Amino acid sequence: MTKGEETRQFIIEKAAPIFNTKGIAATAMSDIMEATKLSKGSMYVHFENKDVLACAAVDHNMKVLGDKLVSEISKSKTAKEELFTYIDFFSNAVNPPLMGGCPLLNFGTEADDTNPVVKEKIHKGCNSNQQLLANSVNKGIANGEFKPEWNAEEFAVIMFAMMEGGHLISRVSGNNDKMKIIAKTLKKIIEENTL
Repeated sequence: MTKGEETRQFIIEKAAPIFNTKGIAATAMSDIMEATKLSKGSMYVHFENKDVLACAAVDHNMKVLGDKLVSEISKSKTAKEELFTYIDFFSNAVNPPLMGGCPLLNFGTEADDTNPVVKEKIHKGCNSNQQLLANSVNKGIANGEFKPEWNAEEFAVIMFAMMEGGHLISRVSGNNDKMKIIAKTLKKIIEENTL
């Protein structure tokens, strides 16, 4: 990595949690300057404007979260364990795996009407998560863990939506009580489809 690439990456790593916590609109370049201890001129050498930096921060947040998730899921020995691991990974919304909470929820809610570039990134992230879940179900069906008639794609949509909704409710209420209900319900559905 060149010195310029290192500085650019440093700025993204410092900016990502700020954008994820405060949102794109509420984050000022001065917030990033304070976190990086870089001047405005240095910031603009690497990023044309705040929107370009925000897009890089969205990508970074989703990659960090995705890498953590895949690392946990890769320890699973069965498809059922993969699904349970996904649930457990996201079950503590009050103390989430990424500072500020779920970037899909945070940026998706903010960008759906205001930022088509970020909206598309989040759309792809949502689809990717649902595909990950559907793949686990399909793997379980193929290896005889799950009932063959279980609709993997439908369950993936339901599970993803319930987890994201639970994340929202938990973050707003400041406790994980509702997320515990959602996790228990999803695990029950998985058990009911286990052979």
